Amino acid sequence: MEERIVKVENLSHRYSVQWAVKDINFEISSKGIMGLLGSNGAGKSTTMNIICGVLKPTVGEVWINGVNLRENPVEAKKNIGFLPQKAPLYLDFTVNEYLTYCAHLRLMEPKQIKQAVEAAKERCGITHFSNRLIRNLSGGYQQRVGIAQAIVHNPKFVVLDEPTNGLDPNQIVEVRRLIKDIAEERAVLLSTHILSEVQATCQQIKMVENGHMVFSGTIEDFDNYIKPSSLLLGLHAPVAVSDLQFEGVKQVEVLGEKRFRLIYDGAENTVQRIATSCVNKGWGLIELTVEKSSLDAVFAKLSKEARTEN
Repeated sequence: MEERIVKVENLSHRYSVQWAVKDINFEISSKGIMGLLGSNGAGKSTTMNIICGVLKPTVGEVWINGVNLRENPVEAKKNIGFLPQKAPLYLDFTVNEYLTYCAHLRLMEPKQIKQAVEAAKERCGITHFSNRLIRNLSGGYQQRVGIAQAIVHNPKFVVLDEPTNGLDPNQIVEVRRLIKDIAEERAVLLSTHILSEVQATCQQIKMVENGHMVFSGTIEDFDNYIKPSSLLLGLHAPVAVSDLQFEGVKQVEVLGEKRFRLIYDGAENTVQRIATSCVNKGWGLIELTVEKSSLDAVFAKLSKEARTEN
């Protein structure tokens, strides 16, 4: 059975009279990247801050590596690494000074700190900047320092809030690669509203909307949440639109001389029937793919459903 590093049970939190999150339940396995999605004001930040021990929940419990966060916060937090959206960097420190300071904050044994700092720098690709002031580093390398402070104490659970925010495309690719590397040895919770970020890095998704958990599953489950309703058909031979009125096809759109969009009933046997007919009639089948809804469309649908239900 796969080990669970985080368990969240009946989590609810209220600011004044309004509930920010209500009855949140989930678990996170010991390795891999889980995406935490949610629009602004959905309860994503509240959930993340509670899990990291920054905020005490009104109701509910959180366990980190089997330790109850409410009952034993210091011991639980030893297993947590946290990179907020704005990395808490001391710009007038060198990289060495800052990471050493962070290691002390994490109550590491003094004799282990030097080796831990060297390991974190090497993992994040910043060893050659050890004695440089953080203010003199580029945005991408400052973000790497922020990630290094989150893993310097070798935690089993790392939370990253918008880790690629403000980076250029090359830096984004590098940081994504680093996050995947880190997740090979520990659990990573990646909080973001950028769907391409989730698609590029995450295996699992949790989505919070209107204070409630509205989705929990794999990236494939999320991608397939809206039932597909159209097919892209490409043929070698020219074919009349009337010839494509197969059983189960509701509408035919012409995309080009030999390329069509078929609006269909979503049934798998309809797709098989179209493929077989195109081959049997010698039309030269070049393309037949299910056209899935975009991640943005899935996100919008889940958000709308949450607002309607709650």
